[in-house]
Amino acid sequence: MNFEYFIAKRQTESGKKNLSKPVIRISTISIALGLALMIISVAVVIGFKHSVSEKVMGFASHIQLMFFDNNYGVQGNPVILDHELKAKLEQHPNIAHTQLVAQKAGVIKTDDQILGVMLKGVGSDFDNSFLLENIIEGLYPDISDTARTDDLLISKLIAVKLNLHVGDYARMWFVDENQARARGRKFIVSGIYNTGIEEIDNVYVIGDIKHVQKLNNWNNNEVGSVEIILRDENEITNTSFELYNTIPYNIRAISVFEEYPQIFNWLELLDLNVVVILTLLIIVSTITMISTLLILIIERTNMVGLLKALGSTNRSIRRIFLYKASGIIIKGMIWGNVAGIAFYFIQLKYKIIHLDPESYYVDYVPVELQVSDVLLLNLGTFIVSFLVLIIPTYYITRIVPAKALRYE
Repeated sequence: MNFEYFIAKRQTESGKKNLSKPVIRISTISIALGLALMIISVAVVIGFKHSVSEKVMGFASHIQLMFFDNNYGVQGNPVILDHELKAKLEQHPNIAHTQLVAQKAGVIKTDDQILGVMLKGVGSDFDNSFLLENIIEGLYPDISDTARTDDLLISKLIAVKLNLHVGDYARMWFVDENQARARGRKFIVSGIYNTGIEEIDNVYVIGDIKHVQKLNNWNNNEVGSVEIILRDENEITNTSFELYNTIPYNIRAISVFEEYPQIFNWLELLDLNVVVILTLLIIVSTITMISTLLILIIERTNMVGLLKALGSTNRSIRRIFLYKASGIIIKGMIWGNVAGIAFYFIQLKYKIIHLDPESYYVDYVPVELQVSDVLLLNLGTFIVSFLVLIIPTYYITRIVPAKALRYE
């Protein structure tokens, strides 16, 4: 045990002067609260971003291949999935799954209501795992490669607006490409889903892709778009750019970030909020620790003078107080980790804090945390706090032993 650590360990919080005792306690609580709030903030933001992103990507896929033209009418040109394009997609190492879809705008008309919607036609190759998780009533449409089904999956918002229930008939009307006449289709509501994403729930109904192909007079190999699901979600932008350079000139690759920019731009702003929160919490904690260390030094001015008189250097005495301050920081960090991680597991299991899904896309506060996140927060907090505390220890160099020994 070195000399500085021995002296720091022998310092107690009791004695004739008890000014440092409540100050140290406040400083410990401040660090504990600061680190706990940092852990909670990071867990909430990561969980929130991941939860909302998974919902949007689960419905819209990671990348879409669409016909490249300037047609913004009710019916766009189809994409033809020929053998050459199919081979390019199958050979790409990051593509896990492709599915054919087609969309067509129309209106659902009931006896007393009418609502504009977008029919998203899907086939048997469609990855319906996300929709299955979000079905709150009824069943997913029974879609096959052979017979055309009239089953229709609608959102809870659309069901409420039109007063539709599972088993009810819903008549949809579509306009031809030349807008000469309206064509109707009679569907039966097989199920109701609820994603919590207003941009999706207010617009989309899910049906058989054969209906859209029939309405658009397309062949079986003509579709509205090819949806692509990747193995690595972190490579969406890069993969989209790679596909853009390899696919035919008349087809464009659109990432989910380009399709829903308002949602992902909003999520990116959350990172800035976290940076601001972490910065403010660190500033508050370090200011508290600086004040605590100055009080400790001033309270032990006699000890500093005595150690200097006995031959101790300023550097050695500064180490004593840095050891003492490090102990306070570590103690506060331990309690902060306990509080922050406890909140994380409680919220993860019981979901005690709820949200308005119309505003936040989820009905509870999602949390997600990795061990590396906790370690980085702890390491960063300790390093920043320790480095800042070196500054007030320079006050020791101004203490004169002759005056310090008379200090009371």
